[in-house]
Amino acid sequence: MNSERIRRFHTGRIIEHWIAIITVFILVITGLSQKFYYLKASQWFILQMGGIDNVRFLHRYTGAVFILLSIVHISVAVIGVVFKGWKATMIITKKDFLDAIQNIKYYLGLTSTPAQCHRYNYKQKFEYWVILTGAILMSISGIVLWFPIFFTRFLPGEVIPLAKALHSNEALLLFLIISIWHVYNAIFSPDVFPLDTSIFTGYLSRERMLREHPLELAEIEGGDFEEKDREFRNMHMKEETILKMK
Repeated sequence: MNSERIRRFHTGRIIEHWIAIITVFILVITGLSQKFYYLKASQWFILQMGGIDNVRFLHRYTGAVFILLSIVHISVAVIGVVFKGWKATMIITKKDFLDAIQNIKYYLGLTSTPAQCHRYNYKQKFEYWVILTGAILMSISGIVLWFPIFFTRFLPGEVIPLAKALHSNEALLLFLIISIWHVYNAIFSPDVFPLDTSIFTGYLSRERMLREHPLELAEIEGGDFEEKDREFRNMHMKEETILKMK
């Protein structure tokens, strides 16, 4: 472990994220061009792809890759927690709600330091579960739309328009969440601008670890939690002093 950089993500997570970026990008452009087919930009894209059949073909098989990625992600997480003793760091707990309250107080100037978080903070957890549940809903509805005749053999016909509405609207919702919330936190947030490279390199600076994940840092480096708490508070006191001087 480098004294200035700390390993946060391993190769598997980095590859998984790259696949997610590529598949989501393809799904977005092929899906939105079908949803908003009447727009000139959508019509231009469909023509460049050689027609609507090619767009649908690319959307469906990219969706199959995305479904497989989601299954692998969930399976690895379950196996890791159940059989390998991994910590369920993405589970939302009471502390996450208390951390949210603590940060609101901090933003309002009612307390001197923000919440101290472990591997993932409450915003990352809430975002993760919204995207994961959305991905599951889109996967199920997408499979129904891909094989409508098969599913209407044992389900009422109304399931097809229901799946279409669910798939389309959930996809648009996730697109907005990713493009506004996730992209802001990963690119435009003052703490990471111009880009949070941790998911691509696997490393995070110790300074950011202390600022954003002090409890995990204390666990990684060992030693006294109270010492990390003092270091955390001193960092924010210095930052507050610098801001007041500007």
